[in-house]
Amino acid sequence: MPRPLRHVFVCVNQRPVGAKPACGSRGPGKDGEAVFAALLRSVGQRSELWGKVAVTGCGCLGPCFAGPNVVVYPDAVWYAGVTPADAGEIVEHHLINDEPVARLVYTFPPDDEG
Repeated sequence: MPRPLRHVFVCVNQRPVGAKPACGSRGPGKDGEAVFAALLRSVGQRSELWGKVAVTGCGCLGPCFAGPNVVVYPDAVWYAGVTPADAGEIVEHHLINDEPVARLVYTFPPDDEG
């Protein structure tokens, strides 16, 4: 099987009740597990992406308070606040047309080191 051209990582991390937020269980409509499933479905519906795009659920990606988080490699595009409803747009715009979905792109805060 050929190596995928893109690899989409979706945070599905879970934390105990009372801990800081986790992408895997943010609640209805903002749940990493549901985002993961929606991306799998959206990629699966596009046969031209089969063998070219891998979608993998993963542990913590870092910006927990902004999640659910998704990262597309090798593009190094980070998405935050993704919902299952965004999956089709990410597939169509980013994975097919090479145009990241600007409204979802996460920009890391600048380092405090001068």
